[in-house]
Amino acid sequence: MSQKNTGSAGEARLHSLKNQITVTFIGLLFLSILAITVINHVFLERYYISRKTDFLLGAKDSLEKMDISTLIHYDDYDSYEEDFSLSYPDAMQRDSSRQNYTWVMMEPENANTYCYPDNDLVLRSKIFGYAFGVDEDRANARVLEEYSDCVVQLSYDRFSEMDYLECWGQFENGYYFLIRTPLESIRESASISNTFYVFVGTAIIILSGIIIWLVTEKITKPIRELTEQSRKMSRLDFDARYTSHAHNEIDELGANFNHMSAQLESTISELKTANIELQRDIADKIKVDEMRKEFLDNVSHELKTPIALIQGYAEGLKDGITDDPESMDFYCDVILDESVKMNRLVKDLLALNQLESGRDAPEMERVDVTGLIRGVLSSMEIMISQQHVTLLFDQEEPVYAWADEFKTEEVVTNYVSNALHHVSGENRIEIRILPEEDKLRVTVFNTGSPVPKEDLPNLWNKFYKVDKAHTREYGGSGIGLSIVKAIMEGMHQEYGVRNLENGVEFWFTLDRNSMS
Repeated sequence: MSQKNTGSAGEARLHSLKNQITVTFIGLLFLSILAITVINHVFLERYYISRKTDFLLGAKDSLEKMDISTLIHYDDYDSYEEDFSLSYPDAMQRDSSRQNYTWVMMEPENANTYCYPDNDLVLRSKIFGYAFGVDEDRANARVLEEYSDCVVQLSYDRFSEMDYLECWGQFENGYYFLIRTPLESIRESASISNTFYVFVGTAIIILSGIIIWLVTEKITKPIRELTEQSRKMSRLDFDARYTSHAHNEIDELGANFNHMSAQLESTISELKTANIELQRDIADKIKVDEMRKEFLDNVSHELKTPIALIQGYAEGLKDGITDDPESMDFYCDVILDESVKMNRLVKDLLALNQLESGRDAPEMERVDVTGLIRGVLSSMEIMISQQHVTLLFDQEEPVYAWADEFKTEEVVTNYVSNALHHVSGENRIEIRILPEEDKLRVTVFNTGSPVPKEDLPNLWNKFYKVDKAHTREYGGSGIGLSIVKAIMEGMHQEYGVRNLENGVEFWFTLDRNSMS
């Protein structure tokens, strides 16, 4: 059972609200970073190509509008016309550098090329090969978009061993053009970006996990306290109270829990009493007639001897059987002693009759058993000291149970009184309170002779005496243990006696919670 409870508690902690919030939050962060990384890896290049396509088409329009003649500067007017250089506008240079593209144009008549940057011989040869269909890369290129005057394609350059996004075609003025930008940069950017996201994401997850752990600890602490309080209330332990201060609706809920706990304790006490009364009423009619007959038979039997003694000694005094003052005092003492025993017997019988008839119903309440026992021992202190008995009761802390306090005191008193009358040998009496799951077991042990085995079941019967001479010597009537039996059965509790190696132990049980 304990292993099962331990497992349940560990599983509850594993699935606690704090852990769920923390794991959910960290999981969302992890999925977000993972999604960004996957999106970068799968879609960034496509998005880059789409955007770059727009840039290349825009660059194509700019080249088409550009007047090459305004850009040509001849180095020497007396030299060949081929000796010239190009001077590009600053805006075009900035745009080419910013967007990372290069371009080349070629006149169809004389195959003159105009290139940016000027020294890109590969680009010059590339436009020539494209224009005249002698470049193998064009044949292997993958066309993305095709227009009336140009084609946008993905091409692999054997010389640079790189992939390019290219826009090439022929303007209305007959010029061939080729504009291209390398794809390697975006792939490198995606790789760097993913690596950056991994490192930054890991740091964010760790830092966020610590923060959310601390935050949820503060949020869930009052909730855990309420959960523990409800668990105790389910076991009918109403001592727990909500004490945290969350400064929100949880405080109001905690106050309601405290109020409900107090109300339930009071209500269950009333229900316990009402339940016992109901059980008692069911059996009342059956028991009354039997108890009345048994009561009359026992009373007539027990009163026979003291009445005979009182009558005999009273007649002797009346007849003047002796004039000796000492003998007369003895006769009077016998009459007085027997009348006291008769009075005690009648009181015990009346009390027992009340209990067995159900007219004296127990009033159940939460009782400190430790304090109750110490109160009984205090009231019997003179008797204990006269017997020269060593009495041991070491319990100091309060131990609570549900019982009728007055009747439980009667049970303890009868047990201790019985032990005092039968203790011998080491002259030791020991009282203990033993918790047993949902019960308390109270034991009263005295050193001395064991009870004969055949007498053990009959000890609880009215007027049963194991040693009649010894019982009559201390004035016992054989009703005390019957009263214990009636009280315990009235509270639906167990009781008993057993012989130990060096004495006899009487015991009874009480409920530790109100619904047992």
